[in-house]
Amino acid sequence: MQALRWHNVKDLRLETIEEPAALEGKVKIKIEWCGICGSDLHEYVAGPIFIPQGTDHPLTGEKAPVVMGHEFSGQIVEVGQGVSKFNVGDRVVVEPVFACGECVACRQGKYNLCEKMGFLGLAGGGGGFSEYVAADQHMVHKIPDSLSYEQGALVEPSAVALHAVRSSQLKVGDKAVVFGAGPIGLLVIEALKASGAAEIYVVELSEERKSKAEELGGIVIDPKQYDVVEEIQKRTDGGVDVAFEVTGVPPVLTQAINSTKLSGQIMIVSIFEKDATITPNNIVLMERNLTGIIGYRDVFPAVISLMEQGYFPADKLVTKRIKLNEVIEHGFEALLKEKNQVKILVSPKQ
Repeated sequence: MQALRWHNVKDLRLETIEEPAALEGKVKIKIEWCGICGSDLHEYVAGPIFIPQGTDHPLTGEKAPVVMGHEFSGQIVEVGQGVSKFNVGDRVVVEPVFACGECVACRQGKYNLCEKMGFLGLAGGGGGFSEYVAADQHMVHKIPDSLSYEQGALVEPSAVALHAVRSSQLKVGDKAVVFGAGPIGLLVIEALKASGAAEIYVVELSEERKSKAEELGGIVIDPKQYDVVEEIQKRTDGGVDVAFEVTGVPPVLTQAINSTKLSGQIMIVSIFEKDATITPNNIVLMERNLTGIIGYRDVFPAVISLMEQGYFPADKLVTKRIKLNEVIEHGFEALLKEKNQVKILVSPKQ
């Protein structure tokens, strides 16, 4: 089968590899759509970050080259021995988190914080930028017929957004700001709407992404036109309840901190390629709370349920659909060069 594998920075190769088998406890999935994630882009331009290179990953036993892609949907075409929850023909998505089940975090149920944690599609185990994936049955979730496969490919990134909001101190009627209206930032807007936020401010430069944020109900503040912190403080009478940093840009973290009210909270959702300098007194003297989140846990069913109600709409978030053989030039490179792109979906079908 055809699969996109990461060999090194700026070295992705579409290669022919053996199809995975539905071994005991696994299901084999025919991929329909796979989204290009910001994490994939980080690996492409600045990796390895999550991809094991030189040493095998402790849970998958694999190292680069590995198949990429972890935001995907598909249909089960084969079930392995011992699989009881799924049947051939089921429409599914995969929660692509590998966890050891034994460390302190896993024993507390916080499997996304596992000391050996890895992602299918980054740490090995196959990936969605291919024709087939074999996944452990406990990682698989059914999607209803009412949701398209395109919508299914957004479950994983939407889970990041919902976990970020559910992990925050946001209450119904609170005010929030989202810094960065890329794919995750836009999904955070949706998660905030579903959680009852009264006002959702969005800080973004890209015209296309500003338009998308407004379409989803965000109140856009253009940093070219305003002093962002001053404007947010003015419009909210002292700052928002919760700020979500979704850019990974160091100076923006400072803006996020300073945009919150007394005892407000800053949620760091992005992965930073470089260290960020902050002024601790801006946190201490305002009794602000700074919180980081990685991935998600126990939210896929809630995301799927919210999608059935119309949240996280694929028709408003997907800006490009391409074939697997176009994924480097029209996928990864397009996201680097075309600032109007939001979510690009990739199909292995020829």
